[in-house]
Amino acid sequence: MQSNHSSELQMSGTLTKRWIIYLVGIYILTLGISLAIRAGIGISPQSSLTRTMTLIYPGLTQGTYSFMLELLMLFFAYLVLPKDFKLKNFAGLIPALALSLFLDLNLMLTSFIQLEVYYAKVILLAFADAALAFGLFLMIQANLVLIPVDLFVNTLFKKTQKKWGNIKTVFDCSLLVVSACIGLLFLGEIKFIREGTIINAILVGQYIKLYTYLFKRAKASKTNDDPTLING
Repeated sequence: MQSNHSSELQMSGTLTKRWIIYLVGIYILTLGISLAIRAGIGISPQSSLTRTMTLIYPGLTQGTYSFMLELLMLFFAYLVLPKDFKLKNFAGLIPALALSLFLDLNLMLTSFIQLEVYYAKVILLAFADAALAFGLFLMIQANLVLIPVDLFVNTLFKKTQKKWGNIKTVFDCSLLVVSACIGLLFLGEIKFIREGTIINAILVGQYIKLYTYLFKRAKASKTNDDPTLING
């Protein structure tokens, strides 16, 4: 779920501090995903696939399906560029596991939310996307290991040398197609892909731009207020 890294946003600091920021980011991200699901008007491509699977076989949680997808993406990353695959890539399963556990926790904590009025659903989705984007923003700042889904996209980027954004778009669209096909095949209808899916695609990127702007502005203000930072 993580977007392409920006060196301007990557934070310095101890490894412990960065892991804390990273895990907080994952928690906020999964809270956003959970709230988007409760809004009920469409969710992100990856979430739509794992959520659809819970309807086909409810015996496993969405967090479990999410982790299974991460394992699959790790394997695909190896298939695309086996020579570039390193043992450290398995470290991405740590945040992937945290994401799965946090997702199930937040789905449980938000299970009481049942909205009937459409505009309330739109407002909740907008708030959910804000949380999701802020979680992504913190994960980018922490600058740690890539979770397997992001690793796979980056591996395709290295292999094809195409624009990262284009590869990510094709990847997300592929997940939507898979989710829609599975829904039609096993449930007779497409689930969780609605107008909210498009809203999610638009808002998350815009929210991250906003957070980036505010972060840079705050950083510049702090530098101007502290002469020692300017003089080195």
